[in-house]
Amino acid sequence: MSTATSSPTAGAGPDEEGTPARRGPARWVAGLLVAVIAVAALLAGGGLAVALGIGRTDAPGVGSVDVGFSQDMSRHHLQAVEMANLAPDRSEDPEVRQLAFDISATQTNQTGRMQGWLSLWGAPITNRDTMTWMGAGAHDHAMDDGGLMPGMATEAELSELRGLSGTAFDVRFLQLMIRHHQGGLEMATEGADHATVGVVRGLARSIAETQAAESTTMAQMLAARGAAPLPAP
Repeated sequence: MSTATSSPTAGAGPDEEGTPARRGPARWVAGLLVAVIAVAALLAGGGLAVALGIGRTDAPGVGSVDVGFSQDMSRHHLQAVEMANLAPDRSEDPEVRQLAFDISATQTNQTGRMQGWLSLWGAPITNRDTMTWMGAGAHDHAMDDGGLMPGMATEAELSELRGLSGTAFDVRFLQLMIRHHQGGLEMATEGADHATVGVVRGLARSIAETQAAESTTMAQMLAARGAAPLPAP
């Protein structure tokens, strides 16, 4: 489980005269680490699948829980990574910046694994009709033709977040990320309960557990900053 720590990220603190230290090196190092994680995870997803005998001959088909979950959760994760990657430039809070790095690294890794499986199965990386693989009732939340899945931020909300800095950014980031985590929980639970491939079920279960715990942590962080979560999706 990813947890926030109180230790500052390299380059985040003030210098001896009280001026915020430059964070350029920290930014590009963090970006490089995430990029390396993404490539390694994509390769690991396919490599692990081969090792476990998950190949094209017995691949789950398009429309299955395994494929649909991997497609939709990948897309959901990528927006969380996009939001988290804003933190190094816009937040001065070491706790928020550490949490954002943990989310970015974890979800980049998981996205690489899921897209690796999709590639091995010969399935498209994206799903035009989101959440149609889920059980009865889930379709009420689905949006066709590339619409947003539950919990995802709108382009207007992302634009607003990009324009904030300092405490205002921290609060809005935590609010949007809590809602984002809550929105993905239904998909993760469905994948954990109904996927046919063991590694897919395991990843879905891990996502559900981690994001539930992170949501609790972020709600506590918001309260400490005098704010409250947005309404549930």
